Amino acid sequence: MTTAQDANVFEPTVYRVASIVREFEDVVTLTLHPEGVQRPAFTPGQFNMLYTFGVGEAAISICGEDEDQRGFVHTVRQVGAVSQALASVSEGDAIGLRGPFGKGWPLSEAERGDIVFVAGGLGLAPLRPAIEHVLRHRSRYRRVTLLFGTRNPRTILYAKDIERWRRQADINGVVTVDHADAGWRGSVGAVPALIAGAPFDPRSTVAMVCGPEVMMRFTVASLLDAGLPAERIHLSMERNMKCAIGLCGRCQYGHDFICKDGPVMRYDRLANRFSVREI
Repeated sequence: MTTAQDANVFEPTVYRVASIVREFEDVVTLTLHPEGVQRPAFTPGQFNMLYTFGVGEAAISICGEDEDQRGFVHTVRQVGAVSQALASVSEGDAIGLRGPFGKGWPLSEAERGDIVFVAGGLGLAPLRPAIEHVLRHRSRYRRVTLLFGTRNPRTILYAKDIERWRRQADINGVVTVDHADAGWRGSVGAVPALIAGAPFDPRSTVAMVCGPEVMMRFTVASLLDAGLPAERIHLSMERNMKCAIGLCGRCQYGHDFICKDGPVMRYDRLANRFSVREI
């Protein structure tokens, strides 16, 4: 059987919407099955270009696969015309898909050491398949910590997954919110503040970080303060992808192209550019 990767890189493969989960009012999770081809393999941290016919396409992180490994799972927030169209699909609708593209999380590098996942808001989506990978191969890693920050208790993405991760394996999971309600009994405050109390050995830890850029800047500063070397901090830098193969220049970031040199990149490669807003 041919795979979707056998097609021209600019030609989308038709996928059908197999299921839809409404996470929040403006966020949906779609399971997509390819039509007539086998779904290609992917590395946690990669992205696909999703195309809505008559509207356009956008880069969306791969947040997992379904149980029988037939399709891709994508979580989409409505922020523009394409994402609005994606969030409005019905089961059985056709979507064009190109990918997977980019470089993923350094899961092999993290083996035999501690691993810290830090996510803010929808930034948990690109980290989700990496977390699932670590839990499937739990014996390869030492201490595993997940630090997740969100606006309030009603915007906890993948709440059921987080509870399952906590029960399923030896993982230190902490969720913090910016604004608590009367029923919240967890942490309140910014997610970078949790790093000082997280159980990890900076000499043998790999950190994987995804979220709003300001959150990532403060997270990096906290990780460096905790003694983690810059080359062991990895960020997902998804931004402005258009062609996905480094031709159009839309995602150029200094001398790098996020679509092919990232989206996951080591902080020591980014340090001189990361705080420059004009880049």
